[in-house]
Amino acid sequence: MSVLSRAERSRGWFVVGLALAIGGVIFFSLRPIFIKLAYAWVTDPVTLLALRMVFSVPFFVAAALWVRHGAEHRPLAGREFAAVCGLGLLSYYLASFLDFLGLQYIAAGLGRLLQFIYPTIVVVLSAVFLRKGVTRREIVALAVTYAGLVLVFSHALEGGQRDFWLGAGLVFGGAACYAVYLVAGAEVIARVGSMRFTAYAMSAASAACIVQFFLLRPLSALDLPAPVYGYAIAMAVVSTAIPAFMISEALKRIGANSVAIIGALGPVTAIVFGWLGLEEAMTPLQLAGSALVLVGVVVISLKPGKA
Repeated sequence: MSVLSRAERSRGWFVVGLALAIGGVIFFSLRPIFIKLAYAWVTDPVTLLALRMVFSVPFFVAAALWVRHGAEHRPLAGREFAAVCGLGLLSYYLASFLDFLGLQYIAAGLGRLLQFIYPTIVVVLSAVFLRKGVTRREIVALAVTYAGLVLVFSHALEGGQRDFWLGAGLVFGGAACYAVYLVAGAEVIARVGSMRFTAYAMSAASAACIVQFFLLRPLSALDLPAPVYGYAIAMAVVSTAIPAFMISEALKRIGANSVAIIGALGPVTAIVFGWLGLEEAMTPLQLAGSALVLVGVVVISLKPGKA
């Protein structure tokens, strides 16, 4: 009876983790939708990013204080604190800023698809800088992924749309920053803990976004229509703070590999939300390319089982 009870508890632990991962991915997918909706009123990524962080930072400061007073808390060493802040600036500040800039020029669904290729960049970076071998399976997955991207962006190849390629390049740059963060940050997160890392890194990134605003914009830039503030609050709460903690808990319950695979839902939901809320459309060729990208990233994220 007790064995069955433990099995049931274990199954429940996994199911909750699975639900958290799915919910976190879906909530994160709403971010480009909120950004595009806000751009209907003001196309200023510096101000929008600052507003997003102003409304989300209280959640991360509260989490940092809560972790700090936990029973198992230990003070961070100076190098650990610097590493956490640096990785936070790289991923949650620079990567987010490039994403905001790029979404001025490309559709939300395509932007989310480009962001999602970060696992393929991780494979390349690990091979180049960590001397990790690339398997034949990973090479095939990389080829499938980037063949899909060629199909997705096929219409731009014909028309030479400069703004489109600028936007795609900026979002790709954001994905590359996030990939560098994953490669460099795995060891730091293991030592510090995912909850504390998320709280501290997001707080540092929020401070950078807010400082950037005060350096580059006058206070009058905050004189914005009410809908912009509504989208900024939704972006901060629904697609930043809530999913960050959901994914953090999901990582603890079901592991990074499962979370990465579930992340395949991200581009799909972003494309669906873009179609429903922004009337974005994709051609059959682009949909086929999107499917190839999803297959390639899932294959590269799924570790082969042990014999």
